[in-house]
Amino acid sequence: MADGGGATERQGDRSWAVGVLALLLALLWPLAGFAQVLEVDRDYLLLGKATDQQAPVRTCTPEILARLGNVIQVQPPAGGWPGAPQAVDVFNVFAGEVMITHGERQVCGHMQDARTRDSRFRAGIGMVLVPPEGNLDPILVAWEQPLKARWIPTVRLGAPSPVQQVDTARLLVRTACIAIALALALSALMGFFTTGGRDFLTYTFVCGLLVVWQSILSGLSGYPWPWLPLGRAAPVWMVAVTALSYGVMIWMLWRLCGGRRVMRSSRAVMVWVAAVMVAVALLTPFMPRYLLAFTANALDSVFALACVLALVAGFVSLRRGHYHVVDGMVAVVPLLLLMLADAAGSRLMVEYRVEAVQVAVTWFLMMSAYSLNRSLGVLRKQRDEMRQLADTDTLTGLPNRRAGLRQLEQYLLETRLHGQPLSIGFLDIDLFKQINDRYGHDVGDQVLVSVARTLESGVRNRNDVIRMGGEEFLILLPGSSADVALPRLEQLRERVGQQASDLGHEGLVVSSSIGLAELQPDDDVAALLRRADNAMYRAKRGGRNRVVDARDAPLAG
Repeated sequence: MADGGGATERQGDRSWAVGVLALLLALLWPLAGFAQVLEVDRDYLLLGKATDQQAPVRTCTPEILARLGNVIQVQPPAGGWPGAPQAVDVFNVFAGEVMITHGERQVCGHMQDARTRDSRFRAGIGMVLVPPEGNLDPILVAWEQPLKARWIPTVRLGAPSPVQQVDTARLLVRTACIAIALALALSALMGFFTTGGRDFLTYTFVCGLLVVWQSILSGLSGYPWPWLPLGRAAPVWMVAVTALSYGVMIWMLWRLCGGRRVMRSSRAVMVWVAAVMVAVALLTPFMPRYLLAFTANALDSVFALACVLALVAGFVSLRRGHYHVVDGMVAVVPLLLLMLADAAGSRLMVEYRVEAVQVAVTWFLMMSAYSLNRSLGVLRKQRDEMRQLADTDTLTGLPNRRAGLRQLEQYLLETRLHGQPLSIGFLDIDLFKQINDRYGHDVGDQVLVSVARTLESGVRNRNDVIRMGGEEFLILLPGSSADVALPRLEQLRERVGQQASDLGHEGLVVSSSIGLAELQPDDDVAALLRRADNAMYRAKRGGRNRVVDARDAPLAG
């Protein structure tokens, strides 16, 4: 138990150090521009300057146009275009180029090149054009062949303002999901620094991996600048990171749903699943396009099967009374609903595929964090219960010698700090061996419990009565001098003698001898206890059933 206390102290030191570092960063961060802020002497602050840089537009090269194998024509209304501005926004093109063209206007782009597209569109590839009134030429939209048949693009046409609002709303949802994942990762990292628990570090890694996956999926890997080198390798990155993400999610869902308890050998299976997913991720750069497509579909099927098995394991665990698996079941249900909607060809799923996947993944991370923190709470409760058991006398429920000496040490420090008195009483039940021999150990135990309850009722804090072992008790009287403590101990001695009749054993007599000692300037815990113990033995030699002050009982040579 001492090792546990030392570990707790080290964790406390580490937590204190992390807190100080975070505070320093919080204080120093705004100081970077403090001097510039002091220079402002106007009613406004003008930032930036005029530029001669043209709006960045990436042209459609012949190489790009050669890869665009899918083309649709957005036809004008009857009678031709009305002459009003038309906004076209293309979503859910997960890999490859998109082209939008009408007349001489043409734009190309992909999800990861946010800086090179129209600044009015960030969640999709968009363009605003104004076809002449009555013009009958269609707007052409072209894109590369997707990896999976169900990954079809969504094209939105309309007035610029509502189309841009939808684009902005999509961007906010995508950004919010990533922000939540980053916040959960940071919280878990702080939990690791505070507790040293490896589960927190593992969860931090999972959050980081799923942030990368969501960034590739949503195109935010290129916003506000490209921070992942995707380019033409976007399908490879997509499949590789999907494999790793599915691997960790399968492992976590199986664990959250109690799969380890349902199938004891599943740990080895999970290891193999993780190994296969890592192997798939490492092999994706060497796969031809058709094999990448097959792998992407196979990964979806494996993940769907794993989610179903995890849900089944959750139901089995519930029937066995393991109600904590509800966390995992609540986490897996949105993922299953997502896959069912995809298989059924839901229009909403097609339109908001990226946002739906991100929301489901974010929900999974939140429920995982909730389960992790609840498990930590259970462990803390168990640790506190074990500590309480280690510090408690099992018969009387009083603090034991170990806890009592720690409490006395704390009182001694506080007394020295505040300059207040401290007295203790060392009590021994008289002729306790004779009580055991005559009435039996059961009656002896009853006497100990009765004495403990009597002493508890005579102090302000029940933790100030300690069973030191056998028939010996220690009474702590913080804030009391010897002159104040003496009548209180006399009263306790009388009450101990009176409680024997309540036990109902004929001829049973219970009395006690108490040694009183007040803390002296040069005392430590051992010296204080030694003087109280000596006074208690002086009381026994003087005829028992009395209180003796250490000032009247000098230490024997």
